[in-house]
Amino acid sequence: MENKKVILSGIQPSGAMTLGTYLGALKNWATMADEFDCYYMIVDMHAITARQIPAELRKTQLTQLATYIACGLDPEKNTLFIQSHVPAHAQLGWVLNCYTMFGELSRMTQFKEKSARNAENINAGLFTYPALQAADILLYQADYVPVGDDQKQHIELTRDIAVRFNGIYGDVFKLPEPYIPKIGARIMDLQAPENKMSKSAIDDGGCVLILDKPEDIMRAFKRAVTDSETSVRYDLKNKPGISNLIQIYSACTGNTFQEIESEFSTKGYGDFKKSVGEAVVETLRPIREEAHRLIADKAHLESAYKQGAEKASRTANKTLRKVYKKIGFIEP
Repeated sequence: MENKKVILSGIQPSGAMTLGTYLGALKNWATMADEFDCYYMIVDMHAITARQIPAELRKTQLTQLATYIACGLDPEKNTLFIQSHVPAHAQLGWVLNCYTMFGELSRMTQFKEKSARNAENINAGLFTYPALQAADILLYQADYVPVGDDQKQHIELTRDIAVRFNGIYGDVFKLPEPYIPKIGARIMDLQAPENKMSKSAIDDGGCVLILDKPEDIMRAFKRAVTDSETSVRYDLKNKPGISNLIQIYSACTGNTFQEIESEFSTKGYGDFKKSVGEAVVETLRPIREEAHRLIADKAHLESAYKQGAEKASRTANKTLRKVYKKIGFIEP
């Protein structure tokens, strides 16, 4: 059997996942299983760099796993697992802490941003988590990591750490490449279209969640920010709100921007926003219904994450044993 390239990614269970996460990531992930050997994590260890309510964290992880599956990530074709269920992540994370320079961590943009937002809790984990993230990737000898622009710096650091380690001990780690999908929507906030859609903007009405009820989705789109013109046309610089809605409508319907502009050439913004909302409702409806069915089937979810952890551990432990041998640890 031909060896497939390995692709790996993960999402923090620090809240409900957004429409932007689905259209920009999960929708693409679901198409990759035939081409790649896919590993998708729920990165609970990263989530605790900010304080979490334990019961909510447990619930969010199960909901996230159910949503992964409902979005088309078949556990039989993809390795779906919870990060902390594979101890090799923490074990290699510590080793790589010792091969990651203080100055490199100091320059990480996300550390600066998160420190500003969590001034009362600037903990060591928040500072060193890029080393754990490098371990997440390097454990599986990943060829590709799907990333947005805000994560490219982490891939660069992961490569730097791998090059440093390989330079000392030989060819241990594969150097990962960022994976930019051929079709990937960058979905922006409905109230502040200059910002990426984020679950932190739920209270402002700028964020739509994958499991939102239809009436909540429609309300969000009816309130979406537009501009003082009346024409539905894609112009990212001058019409960011309308351009964002066009991108969302295109991602949900498959229609090109040109087809959308033609469809709404004689209609106003009210009609357009209503149509976008309806398209999103129908796109998310089967996902929401299937996710709720899975959430109620705890035994199925437990079977899925245990199966995923078992497979992930086999791959991860192979890398970890090689690393331990190279650095001089005695095999237990």
